[in-house]
Amino acid sequence: MEQPLTAGDRPKAPSGRTGWRRFRPASEAVKAFFRAPPVRAATAWLLASYLRLTLASMRWRFENREPVDVAAAAPEGVIGCFWHGCIGLAPVVGPLMQDKPRRVLISPSPDGEFIARVVGRLGFPALRGTSALTDKRRFLAGAFTFHDAMKFILAGGVIVITPDGPRGPAQVMPVGPVAMARVRGTKVFLCGLAASRVIALKSWDRTRIPLPFARGCAVFVGPLTVPKVSGEAAIEAVRLDWQTQLNAAQARAEALVRQA
Repeated sequence: MEQPLTAGDRPKAPSGRTGWRRFRPASEAVKAFFRAPPVRAATAWLLASYLRLTLASMRWRFENREPVDVAAAAPEGVIGCFWHGCIGLAPVVGPLMQDKPRRVLISPSPDGEFIARVVGRLGFPALRGTSALTDKRRFLAGAFTFHDAMKFILAGGVIVITPDGPRGPAQVMPVGPVAMARVRGTKVFLCGLAASRVIALKSWDRTRIPLPFARGCAVFVGPLTVPKVSGEAAIEAVRLDWQTQLNAAQARAEALVRQA
């Protein structure tokens, strides 16, 4: 009778990068397939088209919209923040910005490239970088992006940030958006977004993809500002306050869409 192979008898993957590619797990092969430029471009087009049609089919409620309309009509630039998991719902706020130019801060990662393609097709061109600024390496890597974002704001544009992206932890506000708003006293709006019927992905942020004809809600908080002269403790207090307020707005939006 044939004996089962022991761990020592099982064939080993060949050493060296080229040999190992033949034995990559199926999940890695699938990931590589979807990251191929032609596949990524086609998938981004399909997702953007789906979101455009779905968001248009939904019944939307906007809470505390008046200050947003005032800011959209003013010449000054603003910063908008929503949690990364709501990125599939966020394009609905685009029309509220009227003719104001806008950019979305998106990480330079491969996944960020895909998101940039999707939101770009939905009227939100990307500015590649990170708002985390949680360590020296990230701060230096994002210095040029920070500078470009400030120039865009000074020209009257809107910078949109998902503060907890690209890796989380989910719904935790880093100091980056506070630092950006502090430079010129830029007004900041926080936005909670929810839909009554969604597909929640099994990702770190539980990304929500809305389903057609659902009820949607956007809850705005702001405008908020940061004093120019602030110590480290004061900046941390603002960061924590914004995190609390954005989580409250998110909870409020989710509660409203659950109502009959």
